[in-house]
Amino acid sequence: MRTDFHYVTDLQYKVKHLTELVKAYESGEQYVKLYEDYQKESRAKDRLILKLKYTLGKVRADAMAFRNKWFEASDDMERENAKVVSRLVRQLKDMERRALKAERERDENKDKYRERNLDCYRVETELEEEKGKNRKLMAQINRDHENSSISSSMNPIKKKVQNSREKTGRKPGGQPGHKGHVRKRQTPTTETFIPAPEKYACSPDYVPTGKTITKQLIDIEVRLIVAEFRTPEYRHKRTGQRVHADFPDGLVNDVNYGGSVKALPFLLNSYCNVSHDKTREFISDITDGKLQLSKGFLNGLNKEFSKKTEEEQKKVVADLLLSPVLNADFTSVKVNGENAQVIVCATPELTRYYARGSKGHEGIKGTLVEDYQGILIHDHDTTFYKYGSAHQECLSHILRYLKGSMENEPNLSWNTKMYDLIREMIHCRNAMRDGTPIPAEDAEAYTCRFLDVLETAADEYDYEPPSKYYREGYNLSLRLGKYMESHLRFLHDHRVPTSNNLSERLLRILKRKMRQMISFRSFANLSYFCESLGMIELMRNQEENLLDRITMAFE
Repeated sequence: MRTDFHYVTDLQYKVKHLTELVKAYESGEQYVKLYEDYQKESRAKDRLILKLKYTLGKVRADAMAFRNKWFEASDDMERENAKVVSRLVRQLKDMERRALKAERERDENKDKYRERNLDCYRVETELEEEKGKNRKLMAQINRDHENSSISSSMNPIKKKVQNSREKTGRKPGGQPGHKGHVRKRQTPTTETFIPAPEKYACSPDYVPTGKTITKQLIDIEVRLIVAEFRTPEYRHKRTGQRVHADFPDGLVNDVNYGGSVKALPFLLNSYCNVSHDKTREFISDITDGKLQLSKGFLNGLNKEFSKKTEEEQKKVVADLLLSPVLNADFTSVKVNGENAQVIVCATPELTRYYARGSKGHEGIKGTLVEDYQGILIHDHDTTFYKYGSAHQECLSHILRYLKGSMENEPNLSWNTKMYDLIREMIHCRNAMRDGTPIPAEDAEAYTCRFLDVLETAADEYDYEPPSKYYREGYNLSLRLGKYMESHLRFLHDHRVPTSNNLSERLLRILKRKMRQMISFRSFANLSYFCESLGMIELMRNQEENLLDRITMAFE
């Protein structure tokens, strides 16, 4: 227990204080004081409550005023907002009406635009169709011997035939420094000596040079030679039989024609394409009207010549079968107004014509092409691909077709490239003399360039498909690719020519004959004419007198 001074002092003070406090409560003074303090605090509280009530009322009044003002402002804003909304609604409705109107106009315009697109598409389609038709018609109109397989004689519009020579500006004719082409001297049948004039021969100023000046005057004489054979006739006394000496072979009728009388009209009619009437008239004119040949006689000359040259024809066929390269081609003729065909089989030395009723395998049946085993040169008649061991197509036709493509498809480049390439290859081949083949590396380079041009053609036609009205260029590109080996065989074999022009030239004689006579009377006459024409070509190539050679055949 603490007994220090300070602690005791504190306790004494606390006891004294509590004692006085008890006395105050016992006397009641403290209660009065507490009551007074209570009253004082209560009045202060009341004043505070009144003040708070006043403040609360004022706050409430202010809140009410503020609320009323807020309501007024809200009403004003609502009214303004309603006006704005009303205006916006009106604008929205107006915009909706305008949008609906715009949509209707858009739909109408879309319909009109669609109709116009359809009309435009239809017009463009029609225009493209008309362009295609126009291109096709122009291609047909412009077809001639330069850009198609039509011969120059069949072109109704004649124009100058161009060649590949460049103009030099020099005058036509002989050029200085070049050897002239003079007339050939002939063996004289008569000789006439012209003495020298006395002013030269007797003058001491002139001496002979020992040279004789010779000039020839060449004429042709046509005269009628008539050999008459006579023999006495005897009659048997008992039987009345009449007999006489035998006449030479061939003298059967009272008047007989010799070989030259047959050879000349035969050549005029068969090879020179002179009509029967003109031939009769010509023979009559050159014999002063003494020799009048009948049409029946002229018509039978082909048959007679064909019969008398049968053995030579067989030899020609045998030689053609053994030739390494053979040109072949068909052409159409008329027999009694109906179509027929003639096929020619030829080498530069030998020629054989066959008359056939149609082309194709039926036309080849019975000809030497059927059994031929060498290289055939032709104009892309696919029938020929079934015969022979190899083939070469005529590049002259290809150049014409390429030129047609260049004229009708000027937007393409492959046709010009191929045209220049083929001409370059042909010139290279023609420059090789004495049968020298083109070097293998050059031939391989040409083949690669050929394939490159075909790839160019494929790309161009893939980018711009060919028109249905003109597909010749596109078909030609496919054909060159499919039969490339048959177009380039001449690069590897020097025996193979670059074109089938030999057949074209030989058939041109027949075509001119058809233009002169229009139609053969019978198929037999056509056959005899074809056989005779082949023998005439053979005799021409033998470098003999053609008239004498044919005269010998008739005799």
